[in-house]
Amino acid sequence: MPDSGTAARRSAIYLLDQVLGEGRLLPECLSAGALDKLPPDDRARAQRLATETLRGLERADRLLQKHLRKYPPLTVRNALRLGTVELCNGAAAHGVVNAMVQIVGSHRRHGKLKGLVNAVLRKIATEGPAAWPALRMPRLPKWLRSPLVQAWGPEAVAAMEAAHFAGAPLDITVKPGVTGDDLNAQGLPTGSLRLVSPGQVSALPGYTAGDWWVQDAAAAIPARVLSAQPGEKVLDLCAAPGGKTLQLAAAGADVVALDISDSRMNRVRENLERTGLSAEIQIGDALTHQGTYDAILLDAPCSATGTIRRHPDLPHAKDGSEFYGLIELQARMLAHAWTLLKPGGRMVFCTCSLLPDEGEVQIEEALDAHPDMAVDRAVLDLPGVDPGMDNRRRGPAIAPGLLAGPGWNGRVLHRLSAQSRLNLNQAPFHR
Repeated sequence: MPDSGTAARRSAIYLLDQVLGEGRLLPECLSAGALDKLPPDDRARAQRLATETLRGLERADRLLQKHLRKYPPLTVRNALRLGTVELCNGAAAHGVVNAMVQIVGSHRRHGKLKGLVNAVLRKIATEGPAAWPALRMPRLPKWLRSPLVQAWGPEAVAAMEAAHFAGAPLDITVKPGVTGDDLNAQGLPTGSLRLVSPGQVSALPGYTAGDWWVQDAAAAIPARVLSAQPGEKVLDLCAAPGGKTLQLAAAGADVVALDISDSRMNRVRENLERTGLSAEIQIGDALTHQGTYDAILLDAPCSATGTIRRHPDLPHAKDGSEFYGLIELQARMLAHAWTLLKPGGRMVFCTCSLLPDEGEVQIEEALDAHPDMAVDRAVLDLPGVDPGMDNRRRGPAIAPGLLAGPGWNGRVLHRLSAQSRLNLNQAPFHR
């Protein structure tokens, strides 16, 4: 009788083939229906197995190279990698080995290699669990690691890599007036809640009632810094997947949520309906949008290098070649968004990137280009936003592994506030 996890493992291997062989990101594969035929439990398991294998890929390859004269075809190699990660993390050897042998044996092109899979994984089952923790922390690929070491230093990057390997927790943001006491959650200094053992998200207390939404703790900080007030007209540029839109709406602001992707905004619509919050959804280009706003939150498209802790596929599917275009787009978006602010208005620019070119450098160049723009540091005096996070006096940079304790998902946060355009000699606007 086949192991009940065979279907999930086969799908996980397919996901690994897509990421490592075709350069596709996991969300792209999932949105294309890669796991749609699986029942919910197997979908979750397949996704978890793929992400765990990507996190431990370097260690798996180091263990496997001792037992391989040459690398087998990618699908077989990924089966070996997945099996190695499972075995070294305590999975039952019998179930893992049998499942991988069955999967490879039934492959129409690689079935003859099932004997190799059986022999190698049996050796890994014997030697791997003891050797695994002694291997070095998996490192980022050189194309990304080198610029990060230059920007942050080797010790900081090593701490990021440790955070990446550990994976991301599940954080939530609660609506005003909701305590979340019925959740097994840890309160973070910034106001987010971190769930200790979440299980199925949609089955948790308060989900159906719309009391909260999933949002990384660091991703929730920009909207808190913007501090939207009841009745203010606020623009959330590049709004999908919508966590910040929900925050701004919950604060009582008159929110316009703009994004170029109608399909991605479906999630925003669903969460607004579930939470009973209200925002005007607009599908359009941030570079051509018109209007006048009291406050703007621009979470610009970026390399997403600050989200590797949750998305370990990114450094394996990308090579950095498209980053220059993203940096140029960010600068254009920031410049256009500035024209949409009322006199004395305020704006938060943020990216989920660890690269200074997508954060500090953007701010420095924007300040040079706009005489009526200034950094408002006073508004950063918020719970959990420690002065030690400051980076080049352009706002806090929250990196994976930077904080002790529960840890964070990396985001680079910057706060801009305008001088009054009615009188450019005034001091920077402060609330």
